[in-house]
Amino acid sequence: MSFKLDPKSRARLAGKLLESLEQLSEAENERIWAEEAARRDAYWDTKAGVGRAAGDALRAARAKLK
Repeated sequence: MSFKLDPKSRARLAGKLLESLEQLSEAENERIWAEEAARRDAYWDTKAGVGRAAGDALRAARAKLK
């Protein structure tokens, strides 16, 4: 991934983005997260056979931590 902004400018932008999220009402925040969850679920529903079983993913993650 290539970024054209220098680190200081990216940090400033990230701060502004986070600040804008803090201004959302609780209801709006919940609505946005629910929409994102539904979008991701729909995406994975179209990818039959692409994912991994949770147990397999957890075993692989634990093995990497050892």
